[in-house]
Amino acid sequence: MAKAKLMDFDKALELYEPVLGFEVHVELNTKTKMFSGAANPAHSDNHDAAPNTLVAPVDMGLPGSMPTVNAEAVKYSISLGLALGCSIAPSSRFARKNYFYPDLGKNYQISQYDEPIAFEGSVDVELADGTVVTVPIERAHMEEDAGKLTHMGGATGRIQGAEYSLVDYNRAGVPLVEIVTKPIYGAEHRAPEIAKAYVATIRDIVLSLGISEARLERGNLRCDANVSIRPRGQEKLGTRTETKNVNSMRSVERAVRYEIQRQAAILADGGTITQETRHWHEDTGATSPGRPKSDADDYRYFPEPDLLPVAPSLELIDELRNALPEPPAARRRRLKAEWGFTDLEFQDVANGGLLAEIAATVAAGATPATARKWWTGELTRLANAAGREASELATPADVAALQSLVDAGTLTDKLARQVLEGVVAGEGTPQEVVDARGLAVVSDDTALLAAIDEALAAQPDVLAKIRDGKVQAAGAIIGAVMKAMKGQADAARVRELIIERAAQ
Repeated sequence: MAKAKLMDFDKALELYEPVLGFEVHVELNTKTKMFSGAANPAHSDNHDAAPNTLVAPVDMGLPGSMPTVNAEAVKYSISLGLALGCSIAPSSRFARKNYFYPDLGKNYQISQYDEPIAFEGSVDVELADGTVVTVPIERAHMEEDAGKLTHMGGATGRIQGAEYSLVDYNRAGVPLVEIVTKPIYGAEHRAPEIAKAYVATIRDIVLSLGISEARLERGNLRCDANVSIRPRGQEKLGTRTETKNVNSMRSVERAVRYEIQRQAAILADGGTITQETRHWHEDTGATSPGRPKSDADDYRYFPEPDLLPVAPSLELIDELRNALPEPPAARRRRLKAEWGFTDLEFQDVANGGLLAEIAATVAAGATPATARKWWTGELTRLANAAGREASELATPADVAALQSLVDAGTLTDKLARQVLEGVVAGEGTPQEVVDARGLAVVSDDTALLAAIDEALAAQPDVLAKIRDGKVQAAGAIIGAVMKAMKGQADAARVRELIIERAAQ
């Protein structure tokens, strides 16, 4: 797909003011779905379920089926609302949002409209240089997810060019909280950075609450990015576009930048912006048109007749408020001190959106320094090469297990990097990759001595040099032994054995 005409980003910001808005959907990890007793695929126990196996009559929209509210999902939603600084409504109501889509069996979605469970909050978002931007929250409301379409026969996996589509209703009815911001003014040149940092902050909050796995690549957390621009000095807002379901922080940043440049080029040429949804294409770094964006009236909202209003007690709200974890900014300051990172080291972690991964890796047994090394080093390198997020490539448990193999002397750092590549390629856990590839360090002195003697036989003058005090001459033998052992030897142990040979 060819990119549209774009205006230089700095030029676009000279002529136009960007106004942002975000809708972040968070899949809750309750054991069951929002309105049925079916198992929830967003829960860790159910990730590998076969299509259309986690369904109930309510999820399929079968006649006569009746929804019931998941009480745990309501508690999770209240906790999230409180963490966002929102007020909790004494009574909130579900509504029917009517629209047809192939993976929405009922032809309506149970959501909340004019009576959300949480409203009027704000989130402080810290940027790379320490600047704090306050993002105003309009509301956080409960709803259910739709199913999932898999488009078959096309080159890209998207509906364009596909021959047919398969419907999986496992995701239908997964509990969601949608967080909607108010318009964000004053972002200016930092608009893309603010977009990325906001999504990272929401992810940190959700993970700290323990209410979602927040894996963007799995769709546990998805962002719709609304972007409009208006000529400098104009009060009236420009027409917005909504880039749907952007599933990485890197992509959110890129999509916002692209839309500013695209819209600026259209307006500068005398065109008009169409109010529409748009799709982000990671491979081309561009957005493409989706459908004309509907306003609320188009969905014909009306109160859900099969569900009573949700009226949490003040005691429950206070209990959930008292159980809130520390705010993300305070947590960052505490972890930085506990881990002993310099400002630059911690900035690398924060900029990469890897705070949660490193904290989990430390909790799994790695030191802060080694956890940071793997996540901001090798995993980030592999992610950048693949155009993905580092958090998608491995789990904290994998990284901690990998480091434990290094600490135990089973792997050298070089071998560990090979093992990590196997983990990223889906070959299994670090130990499974070691076993399958035969990558463990050779710790048998007999095998090492045989390789040393062979190398010494090829370079007989080395022993004499070492005996004369030229210990650095051992380097040539070490290199030969490492080559013979295919890198699977401990260079320090090889050196010790060479010195012992010279002393004989």
